[in-house]
Amino acid sequence: MALLHAYLNFNGNCEEAFDFYKTVFNTPLIGVHRFGDMPADPEHPIAEADKDKIMHTALNINDSVMLMGSDCLESFGQKATFGTGSYLMLDAQSATEATELYNKLSVGAQNMEMPLGEQFFAELFASFQDKFGIAWMIHFEGNKKMRA
Repeated sequence: MALLHAYLNFNGNCEEAFDFYKTVFNTPLIGVHRFGDMPADPEHPIAEADKDKIMHTALNINDSVMLMGSDCLESFGQKATFGTGSYLMLDAQSATEATELYNKLSVGAQNMEMPLGEQFFAELFASFQDKFGIAWMIHFEGNKKMRA
């Protein structure tokens, strides 16, 4: 079966976001490619101001989940839009892990929809947009397992 990874787009602050995510998930970047690293293409020149922006970066959250990202280039007609159309959900393995993830990811949150707390469907659950506008859910089901 194929693996599902998250790919995030940013408007020029991808590097800052991934520096933050490195501390949240306590993992290094796999690598970084900048737009200025691309071979020159006269049909699609990269503006000098865009050459240092991130074309692609990634980090492993665990052995099977990767978080990847890049900057959108307005000079190429790209712009990332943020909202609640999709969320990244972290399904924690313990209440401690859920709390640690929440405490790290929610620093400077733009919008706190639901602070971490008990819900009828989970021992702990939170929903918010982080300081970069990325929508997250943190979930620890615990003893509130779904029934078929």
